[in-house]
Amino acid sequence: MDITLNYFELFQLPESCELSSGQLTLRYRELQKVVHPDRFACESDRQQKLAVQYAAYVNEAYSVLKSPLSRYIYMLQLAGRHVGVEQNTVEDPDFLMEQMALLESVDELSQHSNSEVELKNLMDQVAASMAELSCEFNQLWRQGGTEDLNQAEVIVCKMQFIDKVAKKLKQLES
Repeated sequence: MDITLNYFELFQLPESCELSSGQLTLRYRELQKVVHPDRFACESDRQQKLAVQYAAYVNEAYSVLKSPLSRYIYMLQLAGRHVGVEQNTVEDPDFLMEQMALLESVDELSQHSNSEVELKNLMDQVAASMAELSCEFNQLWRQGGTEDLNQAEVIVCKMQFIDKVAKKLKQLES
């Protein structure tokens, strides 16, 4: 196995914003059959260590490609962009105000245990925002110009904010 391949190449999938989850899972299972460390139990220590490294690489690749947000960040990295919460900030005041209001709603919701309807509404709102931003990213990625990729980075930063809210809501749900 060649761990210098990018994740799309490893899974023999097109470098695309939209991937078939069925095809991704199928390729993951095929790769795991080949590199699973149990298959190398009778091999040398070196072979066993390589199998563990290969399996870890396959698992990491699958994890990244499975999540649209992680996949978008990875695609930007392949394009030479470095996206991370630490370096990138969102300067869109309307978006920031929406996020502050959303976070306030989440905080209020966390203090009221009988708000299943409100929780579902917020989760739906967050899912809709992620879907909308995902469409925007896809469109910008297909255009592929420098300014388009700059805007795609901003979209990913917005998605990271929304993803944090989604995780808080998931915690409240459980």
